[in-house]
Amino acid sequence: MNRPVTALFAALEALLVVGIGVGIPLVVLTSLWAFQYGLQIDWIVFWRAAVDSWLVGHGADLTLQLSADAASATGIAGADAPIVISLAALGFALLTVLMGVRAGRAAAETAHRVTGVLVTIGTFALLSLALAAAAQHELARPSLWQGTLLPALVYAVPVVAMAEVTRRRRGEAPDPVTGVVIGLLTRLPGQVTAIATAGLRLGAVAASAVLAVSALIVSVLIVTNYAEIITLYEGAHGGFLGGLALTLGQLALLPDVVVWAASWLVGPGFAIGTGSSISPLGTAVGPMPAIPFLGALPTADLSFGFVGLLVPIVAAYVCATLLRPRLQRVLAGHGVDDTLRRVVVAVVGGLVGGVLLGLLAWAASGSAGPGRLAVVGPDPLLVGGFAALEFAVAGVLAMVVTPSRLVGERAEATSDGLGSERRDDADAVDETGKTGKSGKAGQVWKAWRDTRSRKTEKTEKTEKTEKADGSDGARWAYEPAVPTRAEARESATAPPSAPRSDGDDTERIEGITR
Repeated sequence: MNRPVTALFAALEALLVVGIGVGIPLVVLTSLWAFQYGLQIDWIVFWRAAVDSWLVGHGADLTLQLSADAASATGIAGADAPIVISLAALGFALLTVLMGVRAGRAAAETAHRVTGVLVTIGTFALLSLALAAAAQHELARPSLWQGTLLPALVYAVPVVAMAEVTRRRRGEAPDPVTGVVIGLLTRLPGQVTAIATAGLRLGAVAASAVLAVSALIVSVLIVTNYAEIITLYEGAHGGFLGGLALTLGQLALLPDVVVWAASWLVGPGFAIGTGSSISPLGTAVGPMPAIPFLGALPTADLSFGFVGLLVPIVAAYVCATLLRPRLQRVLAGHGVDDTLRRVVVAVVGGLVGGVLLGLLAWAASGSAGPGRLAVVGPDPLLVGGFAALEFAVAGVLAMVVTPSRLVGERAEATSDGLGSERRDDADAVDETGKTGKSGKAGQVWKAWRDTRSRKTEKTEKTEKTEKADGSDGARWAYEPAVPTRAEARESATAPPSAPRSDGDDTERIEGITR
């Protein structure tokens, strides 16, 4: 494809991502408008609600405010005060990330990679700006700058990352900006690059392991508490379409719940309202909104809740143990393999894992409504700090205390390369020869070895003779002799039973085997 066609397809890719993200809630809300409300409400209200949901899902704040009549009808003092919704429904962001990975791969597979990446990100940002501007209303106002910047950032990161990964896989030359970055990185000392890379890998894998365990725990809680969840569904009295809309909203919040579970495993836990706390060390909750999936959350202290604190420690220890052999080989290649540098890798990995979980905790926390619901989710600083400490301590233990038999053998075998394998093969052959001395196999092996030794001695004597004569023996010793015409004629007319020079040895071996 040429450059204009690449740009066109990249723009359509961004349009598709935005269309799917907004279209999913819009279809459900439009069904409510048509069948539940009988087309009596202006459809633009449901359009703005779908756009607001998509923007909130990417981290944009939404300010809600009741009208004067509605506020006075409630009879609650301060009901006319604005309500800020800052809790991101990360399901929309996760969908954008997955589709951004696809868009980045598609852009990198064209001949104009940079054009495709820039056009798709720019188009996505323009569409986000247009949606945020179109959804402005006096009763519901999404943040214009957040609605433009944050969705574009969520989309740009996977697009750029996947485009670079695809470029490396295809073996293509980097663009000028990427080339400058790579050039700066290559100027760093090799050991610094190795330590930083290993630390990043350790922190990312440890954080991913904690999130995986958290997702498993959430699944188990939902299955084991399905009766309470069904009861809350029935109490909502939303009907089929209302239940469908409620389910869609909970699916959008499901990644938040997984992050809350990770915060619980790390230690600080999370809150559902001001003054509440759900953590391994204790649970204190007040009145909670009647959202069905909240019925799966523990409402009392768990007898063995402290066992959950072992998850991040064990995850970091296992990851560091698996990473240690490769790290030792890389550091040994630079001649700097020591305990201090391995400890530095563990500390860097702890910081990386803490930052990642802290950022996720920040994204999964905020305000979900008025009053007590102004505080929902974990504390990002506490989660990041606890995670960094646990990952670092477990990583240091793995780098220092891990038995050498678990990591040393693999590193030694890999560093020796083919030489160790050949030595092992030779030892195995020797053992075979030793164990078979009393049988035919041992006799065959001994005869063949004696024959080889005599040929080697003969070759050495020939080389010494040629060197003494001043001839190039080193060259002719490894090149086959070319027979003359007379020798070739004699060889052709010789009977098949003519003995060879080494016939005695061959007959000796054949006699033994018989």
